[in-house]
Amino acid sequence: MEKTPKKIAGKKASELITKCDKLEEPVAICDQSKEVVANCNNLNFNIESLIRTIRGQKVMVDFDLSMLYGVKNKRLNEQVKRNINRFPDDFMFQLTKEEWNTLRSQIATANTPEEKAVALLRSQFATTKDLSKIRTLPYAFTRNGIGMLSSVLGSETAVAMNIRIMRAFTIGQQIIESNALLFKRVFHIEQHQLETDEKIDFILSKMDANSPKLLTEQIFTTGCVWDAWAYVSDLVRSAKQRIVLIDNFVDDRVLSLLDKRGDGVEAMIYSRYSESFQTDLQKHNAQQREIKFTQLPHRNHDRFLIIDDEVYLLGASVKDMGVGLCAITKMQTSPETVLGLLE
Repeated sequence: MEKTPKKIAGKKASELITKCDKLEEPVAICDQSKEVVANCNNLNFNIESLIRTIRGQKVMVDFDLSMLYGVKNKRLNEQVKRNINRFPDDFMFQLTKEEWNTLRSQIATANTPEEKAVALLRSQFATTKDLSKIRTLPYAFTRNGIGMLSSVLGSETAVAMNIRIMRAFTIGQQIIESNALLFKRVFHIEQHQLETDEKIDFILSKMDANSPKLLTEQIFTTGCVWDAWAYVSDLVRSAKQRIVLIDNFVDDRVLSLLDKRGDGVEAMIYSRYSESFQTDLQKHNAQQREIKFTQLPHRNHDRFLIIDDEVYLLGASVKDMGVGLCAITKMQTSPETVLGLLE
């Protein structure tokens, strides 16, 4: 039976951990790590994946470097501290608790067999095998700091690995530089889009401010059926919450008119009972948004149209607006007053 990639990677990692258990001295005096570094190469992972961005800088953390060099993390940091004058702030810095928590959560999401194998190998050289139990906050090394490490550790193995690491940093920089023009173009496109959106919003606001408003009073001469119908349609479209029509005589044309209302706007008709209209209303409500109906308790002379909190007095039934001389007037009375008089 063929071994799966996951089992192979796990076996490699286990073998490496067994070989690395005896490594306690820094690579400066223990070149047995050559075998470990050679086996690290066989794991087929990219060093670029270990380069992280922290505080806006490309860095590598100490436990990943100790894994690559084949030395205990504790020993690596001891060598650095003995030569601390070679590691100014732009070469090395210690992570904050928040930075370490973020990094640790990223490491914990390793899923592929290769990533898991690297995690197993990494734990062998970390201060503790469980990264979550590290007591001292890790150190991050910039490209310059990593270059300095080879001179501090002083082994051929460290120099060879540093060459690989430096090339990984260079590849990342080359990718950024080669795509700099593309990034710049994308940035300009986004900026242009933002400016365009702002201009469109400005134009729309001006159009809204300068658009003709519905008049509080409107008179329609005989024959101006379309003008009257258009005016009432605009009133219906302006509703935000509710429309209430109080009209003795309604038909299917009124239902079509109320369908012009916006989404979420309730519609109610108070009218006299008509069997034909009830049939039309039932068919309408079976396919369209519901329009409620309440029979008027007694005959009313005037017609009213309530749009949200405004009341309009209609000089004719909606279905007959414009057939003869009529007017529409906005009243000062509240909708509740009018509705209360219907009871």
